[in-house]
Amino acid sequence: MKKYSSYILLLLAGLALGWWLFSPAESTATTEHTHSETSTEQLWTCSMHPQILKTESGDCPICGMELIPAEKGADGLTPEQFTMTENAMALANVQTTVVGDAEDAKGTYTLSGTIQPNEENNAVQVSYFAGRIEKLNVNYTGQTVQKGQVLATMYSPALITAQQELLSAVELKNSQPALYKAVRNKLKLWKLTEAQINSIETSGTVQEYMPVYATVSGTVLDKLVSEGDEVKKGQALLKISNLNTVWAAFDLYENTLGSLEKGQQLSITTAAYPGKTFEGTVAFIDPVLNNTTRTVTARVTLNNKENRWKPGMFVEAKVQTANTTTETLTIPASSVLWTGKRSVVYVKVPGTQPIFEMREVTLGPKLADSYEITSGLTAGEEIVTHGAFTVDAAAQLQGKPSMMHQPKAATENAFSLENEQSLKVAPKFVAQLEEVYKAYLPLKDALVNDDSAKAKASVSQLKSAINAVDMSLLKQSEAHEIWMSTKRELLDQLQQFQQKVDLKEQRKLFIPISENIITLAQTFGATETAYVQFCPMADNNKGAYWLSDETEIKNPYFGASMLTCGNVAKTITSK
Repeated sequence: MKKYSSYILLLLAGLALGWWLFSPAESTATTEHTHSETSTEQLWTCSMHPQILKTESGDCPICGMELIPAEKGADGLTPEQFTMTENAMALANVQTTVVGDAEDAKGTYTLSGTIQPNEENNAVQVSYFAGRIEKLNVNYTGQTVQKGQVLATMYSPALITAQQELLSAVELKNSQPALYKAVRNKLKLWKLTEAQINSIETSGTVQEYMPVYATVSGTVLDKLVSEGDEVKKGQALLKISNLNTVWAAFDLYENTLGSLEKGQQLSITTAAYPGKTFEGTVAFIDPVLNNTTRTVTARVTLNNKENRWKPGMFVEAKVQTANTTTETLTIPASSVLWTGKRSVVYVKVPGTQPIFEMREVTLGPKLADSYEITSGLTAGEEIVTHGAFTVDAAAQLQGKPSMMHQPKAATENAFSLENEQSLKVAPKFVAQLEEVYKAYLPLKDALVNDDSAKAKASVSQLKSAINAVDMSLLKQSEAHEIWMSTKRELLDQLQQFQQKVDLKEQRKLFIPISENIITLAQTFGATETAYVQFCPMADNNKGAYWLSDETEIKNPYFGASMLTCGNVAKTITSK
């Protein structure tokens, strides 16, 4: 009995020791404490850049706004944004680049084309009489032939009959000279030479086999018959081309038609002669668009006496655009995704985390391996240049706007002077906006003076003034949001304006530009008095506004034709 009691005591002692050594109490308490700390930890975010999440309060590293408390469980993303893991990006080899001016492509774009035979020098060698080809002296395409060379020997029953008629007519030469002459002319029409006809007359015998002579010199491009073939009168035997000159034919897309004209000089290169450039002049631009490829063919005639150019060779041509001074925003062609009429890219949101959002862009001409961007992006933004389809797939899986899932556009109210509200902001910010207003006035004045070139040139100054505004001076989220959205619209509109040379198109774009400038002046104020002026006849009698520093009406929408049309709709007093 004592023995069993000892065993029981030892077992109880072991259990007690194990409980003491491996008790989860401390671990549980620690875990609960950790969870409690985690659940109560406050995150801070920026109202304008919700991808920013900080564990402490402070200022936004992007815009300088004061951070606000983030809601619990917030992922810090806007409805348009989504994330990818570093591993997913590495596996898909997703690469990004910063948008900027492409110095190598600025002012030029590349056309692709091929070398083709000059159709003006093409000829078809035909048979002028029916018969059978007994011997063909052209054995392969690419063979060079000379005018007068024997191409083939033919047996022709019709020609034998014609020779017999000639021999009969010779006997009646004196009594029926007209008949004799007609028979000789018949043989001449069948391309027999005077020497051949005289030989038949002199010998008094019929030639069963008649040679066919080349009527032109050149290179055989196509052999259409073989020995033993029966051919009809007028049937094609060979296609021959003189390759002393050739055509370089290039395909022009619709958006590049305006930058190329007949007589323009092109720099042509080919992989066959690396490092060499050949100059050529545009000799012809097809007046009809190919509905299948949506291209127009432009031709350059090239000298080929050295037999350098071979039909079928690929060539490229550099085209100098008319305007090389305008700032051109370009992106790699690999970054663009197309769906219907939409062109989209994926923008990487600034920050350490891989956060992306889709952006619709408007493309200009293709420049080398890049596209010119007329709207949708600004210099300095980072976009996906490799792996865009993978990023798009990630957006679709997360239910975000993507190439195939177009977000519904928000309904916007028409511009009205009554829609704007006034916000109190830092005087320094208003002073910086005053520089924007001053830079806007030369653009307005150029349109008043009907000077499209000066209007286009003044855009750069206005863009610089807008980019110089320090948005970190805005501490209110509402003010910050208005400034950022208006700034983006203005820069897009000004970039489009720089692509226009027609005064009518410039004035059409000046309407939304003016509306955005007026929005800034009404919302944030001005350091000097400004006047909102209105012309009821502008924009096809819909009416349009503009901002002026004087009460006198000088209409930018009509210029000299209706200079004083309009009135002062509102006065913005200085702050």
